[in-house]
Amino acid sequence: NDTLWPLCHDVISPPEFHRAWWDAYRRVNRRFAEAAAAQAAQGATVWVQDYQLQLVPALLRELRPDLRIGYFHHIPFPPLEIFAQLPWRRQVVEGLLGADLIGFQRPGDASNFIRVVRRLTDLTTRGPSITVPGPAGERQVRAGAFPISIDSSRFDAMARSESVQARAREIRRDLGDPQVLLLGVDRLDYTKGIRHRIKAYGELLEEERLTVPDTALVQVASPSRENVEAYQQLREEVEILVGRINGEHGQIGSAAIYYMHHSYPPEEMAALYLAADVMLVTALRDGMNLVAKEFVAACTDDRGVLVLSEFAGAADELSGALLINPHDIDGMKDAIERAVRMEPREMRRRMRKLRRRVMEDDVTKWSQRFLSTLTAVPRAEGR
Repeated sequence: NDTLWPLCHDVISPPEFHRAWWDAYRRVNRRFAEAAAAQAAQGATVWVQDYQLQLVPALLRELRPDLRIGYFHHIPFPPLEIFAQLPWRRQVVEGLLGADLIGFQRPGDASNFIRVVRRLTDLTTRGPSITVPGPAGERQVRAGAFPISIDSSRFDAMARSESVQARAREIRRDLGDPQVLLLGVDRLDYTKGIRHRIKAYGELLEEERLTVPDTALVQVASPSRENVEAYQQLREEVEILVGRINGEHGQIGSAAIYYMHHSYPPEEMAALYLAADVMLVTALRDGMNLVAKEFVAACTDDRGVLVLSEFAGAADELSGALLINPHDIDGMKDAIERAVRMEPREMRRRMRKLRRRVMEDDVTKWSQRFLSTLTAVPRAEGR
């Protein structure tokens, strides 16, 4: 995690390169490939998921050339200039090229991969296709964007249930019935822009563009990789920042920020989404960000505003959101204030547009599109 995760997220935290870690990565990937080879039927389709298993496609093809293999990369794929730092860059590329179809979240990620192939190999590329020679003849490997989604109807149904609606009302009462409730929901990860978001909110309070108790921010920060030093440091920084802002702007019975460092079940998340007026997704880099889509799916009353980082994959699809550059704190502050003061008519128009996209393009449609594209990839002669 200290190598590939930061490498794929714009080296927000410096990656570490250790040969012992690479050896362990290879061993784990081989075990997964051998297990899949033992289980798969003749001519079966195998779908490999995410960056932890980037060597599996080639290892599996070596063991079972009869299989049709797909791979999906859930996180961003970095530009060549960043990917080139990886000491084992060529081995990773060769591992991925064992697949028939390599899926990414955004077109830019697929383009980054194609550029890496062109620079680090002698293979021929034509648009999204890469020609890969092999014992059974040439194979055409395709790279493309397949933006992932959520079980939209499930969140929609939960948000319509009486129990979740009652819980949403209860949440607002427990928070003192603020006029505007802002919400952030993230894993506690340095890629999510939590510090940037809290800093922007604190400055809005300082400048009295927002006030307590009229406004409250609920920040859910689920525990994540707590044994990693960078995450321990992030938690400390976030909690110090929250404490300072609450000390300066909170009142008896009304905090400026309600900070929760634990996870919640889906029903409670749906209630939080429903209770919120403004959802803040301020990722510095994110493959997709499904929280943004969950929020939209839960807004069954067409009420609510999504403030969304342009560096999250969801920004390509959710054009009804207010898009921000999270590094631009002043710009983020303006967007938050605009969201807070948005006229109901504009809010409903934007949310309807968002909901149409999220409800139509759900996780089932995503998987069907990927698998149908994989099935259509021509097999090499002799397979």
